[in-house]
Amino acid sequence: MTLRRLLMTAFLSSAVIPALSALAQPPYGAADPAHSAFGKKEYSPYLDIGYPQRVYWGDTHVHTAYSTDAGMVGNRLGPDEAYRFARGETVVASGGVRARLQRPLDFLVVADHAENLGLATMIAEKNPDLLKTDFGREISGLVYAGKFGDAYALWGSGMSARKDPLAGNDALTRSMWERLTSSAEKFNEPGKFTALIGFEWTSSPGGNNLHRNVIFRDGKAKADQVIPISNYDTTDPEDLWKWMAAYEAKTGGRMLAIPHNGNLSNGLMFADVTYTGKKPIDRDYAVRRMRWEPVYEVTQMKGDSEAHPSLSPNDEFAGYGIWDKGSFGPEPKTKDMLPREYAREALKRGLKYEEALGVNPFKFGMIGSTDTHTSLATTEENNYFGKATPGEPSGTPERFQEKITGFLQKPGGPDITIRHYRTLAAGLAAVWATDNTREALWDALQRREVYATTGTRMTVRLFAGWDFEAADVQRPDFAKAGYLRGVPMGGDLRQAPAGKSPAFLIRALRDVDGANLDRIQVVKGWLDGKGAMQEQVYDVMCSDKRAIDDKHRCSKPVGNTVDVKAATYTNSIGDALMLAYWRDPAFDPKQRAFYYVRVLEIPTPRWTTYDAAFFGVELPKDVSPTHQERAYTSPIWYTP
Repeated sequence: MTLRRLLMTAFLSSAVIPALSALAQPPYGAADPAHSAFGKKEYSPYLDIGYPQRVYWGDTHVHTAYSTDAGMVGNRLGPDEAYRFARGETVVASGGVRARLQRPLDFLVVADHAENLGLATMIAEKNPDLLKTDFGREISGLVYAGKFGDAYALWGSGMSARKDPLAGNDALTRSMWERLTSSAEKFNEPGKFTALIGFEWTSSPGGNNLHRNVIFRDGKAKADQVIPISNYDTTDPEDLWKWMAAYEAKTGGRMLAIPHNGNLSNGLMFADVTYTGKKPIDRDYAVRRMRWEPVYEVTQMKGDSEAHPSLSPNDEFAGYGIWDKGSFGPEPKTKDMLPREYAREALKRGLKYEEALGVNPFKFGMIGSTDTHTSLATTEENNYFGKATPGEPSGTPERFQEKITGFLQKPGGPDITIRHYRTLAAGLAAVWATDNTREALWDALQRREVYATTGTRMTVRLFAGWDFEAADVQRPDFAKAGYLRGVPMGGDLRQAPAGKSPAFLIRALRDVDGANLDRIQVVKGWLDGKGAMQEQVYDVMCSDKRAIDDKHRCSKPVGNTVDVKAATYTNSIGDALMLAYWRDPAFDPKQRAFYYVRVLEIPTPRWTTYDAAFFGVELPKDVSPTHQERAYTSPIWYTP
């Protein structure tokens, strides 16, 4: 049954027959299906609501000590600590600093790397089965002798060459995988906190990023029937999809994959050809990609991948958190790679593919997550515990200067080093779901009713339809009307009625503990009459009663209240709540298009500015002391 049908049934025809007596009634707040029937109108209008009532906040990308590139560089916190922290408990970070979130998360995915899962933990525990192997004895001996760098280099050489040093010892991986899934079961409390089971498949050809986080809809009983596929098995995303299909056929379960960091893929993430065969993308590829990868992680610690200034030169906000020097291998970034790395450009190219193939391979929703390797999902700028343990809070140079990329340099080439001070305290996944359960959250990801933020918890809701009016954005039953008469973020509008253009209802509410809002924008991409890709950013609501000029922009900047030295700001500018109604003034019903909403906060201190004030250190010279946090919704697509 479609959501529209479900809602019509719920609101127009459902009824529950009251109990015959008070003694026959179930306990307060409980439902008794035996006393339910259709055909009778009831007083309470909220009995059968079938659409999402609230947004849930989480992180789909947390690494613990079970990830070798975390545990071998100092992380001592396992999955249990990651879940406890996400649920709001105080945890002592590996560097000895106490940490706690301002508000708990609603859900978490511990997505540890599949490659030699749990190796560092097994070394620390002196696992007897590990020590029976030649590699296990060698790397453990280095660790026990205090030669941590040598131990990590030994493992890294095999990882780079895709030669599994523990090949044939699947029992080791299985034991750690089952411990990880057991931890998820222990902390999963449907309705209160959701521990989704997942892992990261870390395809890194030439050091370039093709990583995916694989998320299970299922619990331990099904997840334990497999062990995670790894980079040692394959670097080809199509092989990952085959493995996922085999899992579903074997178990009856469900899974999806979330690509991330296209900005570090050096043109591979949204390539025009298949990875292995180097054949042009065809319809079959497009169908499978969207079947398995409905959402994309557009923002996280290792940079923001929404838009690049050279691809969107008329967008003054396109340069946020840009990492465009290279990746983890020696190959430097070149300009021709960029169109195959950034979300907005991929969404435009997807329209072109759909026109040619009938299927869009890049029809994805957008979320944010952290990619933290500290086990701590921190995204508040004044509570940022870093990308990895060496970058945890301190006044030492490592906090700012630890290398993230640039360990491998091309002889005679440009310096591709990016240091820790350029990381973002980002991001978060916002999910509009019916319940805080594995099934409901996974289903929302699958249907793309999700959005990304750079760490803030602003609430954003979006609907599009043909018959909305300006007054609809003020309705008390805003969501009900949105679902009944339109589609939410992640949805599709089909053939336009004669004389109609799409109308958008947008609500944005500031983070209750955060900054006011600067503006609401609609980002439109389309294919023009000649089949060329176009884009336009529209400011559709400006705070502080600022007008919108003839270039579709707020007439003046919002201002800046940040005191850099003290690392403070005030909410004396901007608006706490913004409601926008917008119709596309340049709509052509014959042209394919997508629309997504970007909401900007007023300027606030960056994490490096908070650090400088707290530790009394100098600010890095080449990052701004302030920034404007933001949200990106999943698009709504129009198809003629």
